[in-house]
Formats: sequence, structure tokens, C-alpha cells
Amino acid sequence: MSTAVTMVRTQKEEPAYKRIQSAIRQRIDSGELKPGDVVDSERELARIHGVSLMTARHALADLAQEGIVERRHGAGTFVAPPQIHFNKLLSYTEQMASLGLTTHSRIISSVIVTREHEIAARLGLSPTCRLIRIERVRSAGDEPVALEICYLSAEEFQAVMEIPLERTSLFGALERECGIELAYADEEIDATHADHRMARLLNIPAGSPLLRIRQLIFSTKGRATVYVTGLYRSGRHTLRIRRFR
Repeated sequence: MSTAVTMVRTQKEEPAYKRIQSAIRQRIDSGELKPGDVVDSERELARIHGVSLMTARHALADLAQEGIVERRHGAGTFVAPPQIHFNKLLSYTEQMASLGLTTHSRIISSVIVTREHEIAARLGLSPTCRLIRIERVRSAGDEPVALEICYLSAEEFQAVMEIPLERTSLFGALERECGIELAYADEEIDATHADHRMARLLNIPAGSPLLRIRQLIFSTKGRATVYVTGLYRSGRHTLRIRRFR
């Protein structure tokens, strides 16, 4: 005579506020909800999911903290624009592609300069050497989100002046056209405010907060190659530091 033993596994049910968050994320990921669209109110979410108002409020508060939604007092909750997370050396084009966004650039100026003594020294060049200076407004979709100024040796990288950087990555162009592969950067990060010119180029009010990142970018051979000052709209960018093991 044999005895059959049935093992019944009980699985802890996902918290109700997590289920609400998963449902909202799924609607965003599928494209049903797009940046700027209204998200169901706390009361409506409580009704749909059969939970308390406090649970619905918890779900939205967590999503807002993560930057997934924006809560506007007196107006409601809306899908937030995607945020760009800085945690490894990527070109802006690569940053946008990682979020599934298209990017384009508007060239403000592309000139040769000779009086950027400090930047030349950072690049290990003679203080009076000729530098390429490229200033671009970087956009995600139709929205300007960053102002970047790049410096390179004019003697070594003259070919860059002929590359249509409105449509291509500077990192990619250096690799393809100049055989230079960029590897890592020393960065200085601080906060600043948009002056009238920056505000006009980024289509924001003068005095708006900006995240400023100054990068000295090195090649895989350890040579300082590019110096970049990036001014990023603070509401669209997040600096996330991770420890890799």
C-alpha cells in the first residue's frame, strides 16, 4: 500500500501597492500611457484595484519618488518624461538609445580657438595650441535637454570638423574616423543656473537649475582626448553612482 503525499506551496501575495505600480508601469512600457498623459487618480486606482485610498496613495508616491510619474498639486498625476541616468561613460546618443529615444543635435558653433589655455593644459597640450570647439544643443525627441561644449586638438582631429555631428555621435565619429576609442573620464559635477543665453538655447526660464558636468575623457591608451562641459536640465537628468564589483 502506497501513500501519496501532496506538497502544497504557498506563495506570498504581492503587496497591493506593488500590483498597482506594476499595472501603471505596464501601461507606460506598452505605450498606452506616454510622457505627459494623465495617470488615474488615487480614488480611481483604489476603486479599480479594490484597495484603500491610502494604498493607492502609497503606490503613486513611490512612483513619483522614482521619477516615473509627476504629481502636480491641484492638477493630478502625469507620466514623467524619461530621465537619463549617468553611471558609465556613454555618448549622449547612446544614453538616449538606451532609453529607446531618438536624439538630434543643433550645432551652435564649430570653430578653432587658441586662447583656452586651461583646457589645453588639461588635454596635455601647449597652452597656445589650436583647439576645436564644438557647441551643440542636444535634444531628445523635440525637447532640448542639454547644452554641450566639446574641445579637441585641432592638429590631431581636424577631420571632426567635416563630420555632420547634428546626426551622429562624437564618440562614434572619433572611433570610425580617427581610430580613437574612449574609455573613461575624470568628472567634476556641480549645480549652476541658466543665464539668459543658456535659457534661450534650452527653452527654459532664466535662472533655472542646471546640472553641470565637466569631463576630461581618456582613450583606451590612457591619453586625455576630449574635454566636455555639459549643462543638463536638472528635471530630466539624474546622477546615479553605483559600485561595481
